[in-house]
Amino acid sequence: MAQKSKTATAILAAILAAALYGISSPISKLLLSGLPPTLMAALLYLGAGSGMLMVNIYRLVRRKNRHEARVTRQDFPFIIGMIVLDIAAPIFLMIGLTMATAESAALLNNFEIVATSLIALLIFREAIGKRMWLAIGLITLASSVLSLENAGSFRITPGSVFVLLASICWGFENNCTRMLSLKDPLQIVVIKGFGSGIGSLAIAFALREQSGNILYIGYALILGFFAYGLSIYFYISAQRELGAARTSAFYAAAPFIGVLLSWIVLQEGITATFLAALFIMLAGTYFAISEYHSHRHRHEAMTHDHKHNHQDGHHTHVHQETVQGEHSHQHTHAALEHQHAHTPDLHHRHRH
Repeated sequence: MAQKSKTATAILAAILAAALYGISSPISKLLLSGLPPTLMAALLYLGAGSGMLMVNIYRLVRRKNRHEARVTRQDFPFIIGMIVLDIAAPIFLMIGLTMATAESAALLNNFEIVATSLIALLIFREAIGKRMWLAIGLITLASSVLSLENAGSFRITPGSVFVLLASICWGFENNCTRMLSLKDPLQIVVIKGFGSGIGSLAIAFALREQSGNILYIGYALILGFFAYGLSIYFYISAQRELGAARTSAFYAAAPFIGVLLSWIVLQEGITATFLAALFIMLAGTYFAISEYHSHRHRHEAMTHDHKHNHQDGHHTHVHQETVQGEHSHQHTHAALEHQHAHTPDLHHRHRH
């Protein structure tokens, strides 16, 4: 029951992350009329980093006990990978948005699920079942249909290529972030926001991209806090329980929200090709979120630090003092073999 509750909470976090990110494409499309693409990408991440930093300061003032594990030196390779990929992906996306409609870009972002899943399987050895494979195939087909300039052409549009490149970068980045998901999500978002934002800003200056439109800059920073900062926070929280591939599957709601806003705000037309891609994408998303995984498995002994409690059947270590509720400290898991329904979180990375 406790595991079901944690999984349900993680699913809600992933959907909330999707809803927040879903507003980014149509609003970014509007702001790009007054801001160059690389500068826009930098402002989105700087808005995320600065906004979440203020949230983090508020949390530290209000809470004295440490409930989350801090980032350590061993996490640096994944942090560097996360930042570099986060610099590249939004730049590709902003360039793509200048050449593609916002709803097409929003749905093409769903290819991120495919990229994330394949990278999780092939590089990070995350288990992916038959339903997830079917979902990957359907989402790939939907992305391919949507990439066509029109229903009778096999020529990929330049805007589609850039959006797909952004999705692939985010696929790698999602897996790097998954390796950090047991650490403090707020700290990760602050590092990600300032690291990626400053890097993108340096590239924007090198390209001589600048803007004196203070109002649009302010809007971009606010958009970055909600669509990137809060979204990434909930996304990382979901990855703790669901793993990289499944979190991305639930995150598929983001493009549909983006499409809805594009219809309302930008009044962009709907084509038969677009509707076909939408139907296939919805079918793929259904199979992605309905996968069930249970078998007998073995946990090897390991030592690490993350937020946990002692009611989940995996954290059986003993404290000298009385500890209640969730807390964080370095602890050791003894080897354990059992069977239960589980998701590929960082405690369930066994091979199949």
